[in-house]
Amino acid sequence: MSEAVVFDLDYTLAVPERDRETILTEATAAVGAPPLSRSAYLEAHRRNLTRESREPIFAELLDDYETAVDPKTVATAYRETIADALTPIPGVERMLESLRTEYRVGLLTNGPVRAQRDKLETLGWENRFDAALVTGELEAGKPDPRAFRAILDELDVTPENAIYVGDEVEADIAGATNAGMDAIQVLFDGGPERDSRAVATVRQRHIAEDLPPLL
Repeated sequence: MSEAVVFDLDYTLAVPERDRETILTEATAAVGAPPLSRSAYLEAHRRNLTRESREPIFAELLDDYETAVDPKTVATAYRETIADALTPIPGVERMLESLRTEYRVGLLTNGPVRAQRDKLETLGWENRFDAALVTGELEAGKPDPRAFRAILDELDVTPENAIYVGDEVEADIAGATNAGMDAIQVLFDGGPERDSRAVATVRQRHIAEDLPPLL
C-alpha cells in the first residue's frame, strides 16, 4: 500500500476560470507591454523553473521588442491576473483533507517561487499539505528526478511507496516514473492523451470522487 500521494498544482487541483492565453493578453495589455504568445511564454517558463519570480521569463520575452516596459511590472500583472482567475477543482479541498487521514500528502509544482506560493496563498492552501515544494526553491524542476527526490525526502517516503498525480506527460508522468514512482494522469478536454507510463487515469472534473478509490 502506498504511504504518500504527491500532487501537481496547475490543471490538477486548480484551474483558471479563463484560459491562460487570455490571461496573458489581459496582463500585458494592462501594463502597456507588447502582446506575447502563450507558446513563447511556455518555452521561456521551462528555461526558468528554479527562479524566485517570473521576471527573468518576461525579460527573455520582452528582449525581442523595443519597449520600455519593465519585466517586473509584467510579471506582477500576470501573477495578479492569474490569482484573480484561479479556482479549485470542485471537491479537492475535501479530498485533500480526507486523504491526509490515510496518507502523507505532498505538492510538487513547477515554477518560480513567488508565482506558485502566491497561488497557494490565494487558494488558502498553505496548510493543506504535509509538504509543499515549488521548483523555484530547488536545484532542478520537473521532470528532473532531483525535484521528485526533494518532495519524497520532505515526506520521508521511498519512491516505490508514493504515487504522483499530475496532468503533464513529460513533467509529471515521465518525471515521476523515471524517479521510481507510480503516476496517475489527470485528463481533461484539450489536454494530453493518456500516456502508457501512467498506471491509471482520472478525469480532472471528477478527481475528488474518482481518485481516492484508485489509490
